[in-house]
Amino acid sequence: MSDETVIEISNVWKIFGAHPEVALRAIREEGLTKAQVLAQHNAVVGVADVSLSVKRGEIFCIMGLSGSGKSTLVRHFNRLLEPTDGQILIEGTDVMGLGTQELQTFRNRKIGMVFQNFALMPHRSVLDNVAMPLEIRKVSKNERMRQAAAILDIVELSAWGSKFAHELSGGMQQRVGLARALAANPDVLLMDEPFSALDPLIRRQLQDEFIRLSQILKKTTVFITHDLDEAVRIGDRIAIMRDGKLVQTGTAEEIVMHPADDYVADFVAGISRLKVVRAHAIMQPMEAYLAKRGPLPADVARVGEAETLSKLINLAIDREEAILVQDQGVDVGVITRADILRTVVEGTEMS
Repeated sequence: MSDETVIEISNVWKIFGAHPEVALRAIREEGLTKAQVLAQHNAVVGVADVSLSVKRGEIFCIMGLSGSGKSTLVRHFNRLLEPTDGQILIEGTDVMGLGTQELQTFRNRKIGMVFQNFALMPHRSVLDNVAMPLEIRKVSKNERMRQAAAILDIVELSAWGSKFAHELSGGMQQRVGLARALAANPDVLLMDEPFSALDPLIRRQLQDEFIRLSQILKKTTVFITHDLDEAVRIGDRIAIMRDGKLVQTGTAEEIVMHPADDYVADFVAGISRLKVVRAHAIMQPMEAYLAKRGPLPADVARVGEAETLSKLINLAIDREEAILVQDQGVDVGVITRADILRTVVEGTEMS
């Protein structure tokens, strides 16, 4: 993942109703709540002043409960929904400024989308389904079949190219949907709860598959989910939405350790800290520890900044001495048993 910003969403609003602009003006001038907008203007606030950015190669998870606005928001990225107000930039392109034909070309070349509904064409073979975006792009038949076959190989379905959708399991159909989105080699991948219709075992397997593909293809991905465990497992960063608003954005560790409000705290209360919290989040500064306690023994246990709380607990069980934290071989901090216990107890109190 690089520091280059690929997606920049600024102050996006979506209001459903006969006169959304009037409702938005009333919100800005009178400070109306979502309930007041519905009562006074018969309008529903779907997305409320959302701004966010996604970096190249990042998996950015947007999550929230049903009705939070997460799926509504992602449909603005490629203008399946037209925002009431705001700006959407993808790789520097002002998506709001595109005409009809330009928008179609932009969607076909820049953005792949995977929905919860597999939406495969029943009369087409698996290979033909995957090749569809390239057919729309008017790529020659031989070339699009070659590219589709290569993508099927990546998602480990090369033996199923001649089959039809009804001959595949739900998990396999979703892998075909993912392959179809990847076939046109888009810069950005939008995934709207792609695995939520699947049973837990298949869902877990597809999460593993997606993580593997992400490491290979390094696509910039916006992933919508209502499942915090899934977001923690998949996402580089997570944005939590409520009532159309973005409540908090950060890594799983940042959100679990420092929830922005009671809503977020309740939301993350069930997440185990053992594999989320890392050494750098609980370590003491090196200088402060040495000034207080003196030098560490020569055989001190050493871990990297990204070591999990689970591993730190195991180390603390076997030895009483502090644990040295390093970043690329440089000593940067110290973790004591007390630091570990404090983190565990705070996590227990949250849940």
